[in-house]
Amino acid sequence: MSSSTNPVAIVTGASRGIGRAIAVRLGRDGYAVTVNFHSSHQAADEVAREIEQAGGKAIAVQADIGASADRAQLVEETLARFGRLDVLVNNAGITSVGRKDLLEATEEVGTRWFATNLKGPFFLAQLAARQMIALVESAMIPRGTIVNVSSISAYAVSTNRADYCMAKAAMQMMTWLFADRLAEHRINVYEVCPGVIASDMTAPVKEKYDALIAEGMSPIRRWGQPDDVPPPSPCSPAASSHSARASESTSMAGFISGGCSYSPPFRSS
Repeated sequence: MSSSTNPVAIVTGASRGIGRAIAVRLGRDGYAVTVNFHSSHQAADEVAREIEQAGGKAIAVQADIGASADRAQLVEETLARFGRLDVLVNNAGITSVGRKDLLEATEEVGTRWFATNLKGPFFLAQLAARQMIALVESAMIPRGTIVNVSSISAYAVSTNRADYCMAKAAMQMMTWLFADRLAEHRINVYEVCPGVIASDMTAPVKEKYDALIAEGMSPIRRWGQPDDVPPPSPCSPAASSHSARASESTSMAGFISGGCSYSPPFRSS
């Protein structure tokens, strides 16, 4: 096992969209990055190459976040390659299949979204946290950071995406729980809540949201871009490794939603 002198991050769902932008940003900030992907091997390799061409270090690792063995392999390959783990970004997720009304939702689909959008991130955070605790106690890393990429759907009611909304709402509580439990171990936990972000996930409803944005759905009348989302201070090398300010904040949520503010229940589309 080699040991990296740079901080190391795992970014799940990093072959595209928000995950890709986060992985590339971390690479530019000096992190060695594990680029996790589910099926887009070529796209993940491209992300890793982009990081390396900018002078960073990266590996692409295939893993289904909803599967226990795959989660273990993801962490093991990261440690085998880099020798440490400073940051986990729980970004992987799937949208509601078919965007069905909640009265038409099926248990089969529910099992799939639960595994990817909630169960997987929870148990991956648990696995990463155990490693981070050991690394902090052995002085191999100064502190750990877990970032859960949630969504404004945690607060906005969409009856045709009930599964997605419930998973993201649960991720908020998951963030609070891990933040509370891990604070004594110098591991900080954050939630990032993107709004309407241009990606392949939102491509099928682009026309609808083009109109809503033009009508003033949010004060900033444009689509959010993946590059808008990468969490700033918690994941910068200076903050996660050296900043006293960062060490005194945890369980915080950051909204990247074009200026929208939500008081639940807020009805979305």
